[in-house]
Amino acid sequence: MTTPANKLKPDWELGLLKSMRNPKAIVATDAWVTVIKDAYPKAEKHYLILPKAYIRDLKALNSTHLPILRHMEKVAKYIIDIEDKSRTFMLGYHAEPSIKQLHMHIISNDLNSEFLKTKRHWNSFTTDFFLKPEDVAYSIETKGYVSILTQEQCEQYLKAPLVCHKCTYYPKDMPDLKRHILIHK
Repeated sequence: MTTPANKLKPDWELGLLKSMRNPKAIVATDAWVTVIKDAYPKAEKHYLILPKAYIRDLKALNSTHLPILRHMEKVAKYIIDIEDKSRTFMLGYHAEPSIKQLHMHIISNDLNSEFLKTKRHWNSFTTDFFLKPEDVAYSIETKGYVSILTQEQCEQYLKAPLVCHKCTYYPKDMPDLKRHILIHK
């Protein structure tokens, strides 16, 4: 007897697909995308936009996906418009996501959360590991695919020294950084 491939994957790896069907997680939905609250938000406001069509990750994208990527950007701007106007947000994709199903992050730049615990978490949003939607779309428009960082480049970004994303402060560790970012509120 053969086991289906998705039965071999850890539950968390396919968790976004389950969250897309959870009414408590859904913020907005239309014919093309679903917006959900991140189950482990790394900021005070953290949402994910997922296409309804299964697209594994950035490597699976090609020029036929440009309309959905543009739509995801438009939906992200809509979500930001209905949010608290005193907040600013960052939009992007992780160069190497740990969870399958393409998703764009909409994350408030306070980066204040009990779930933001490690240097890897921090650097995944504050370095060039966090790919801008317009850069992803431009890569597809000009090359037909997304220029992906190498595994080595990803590790360099994720292991880079901690630095405040709003000033030039270099904290000694995550607790120091978490205390520091509160001065920017």
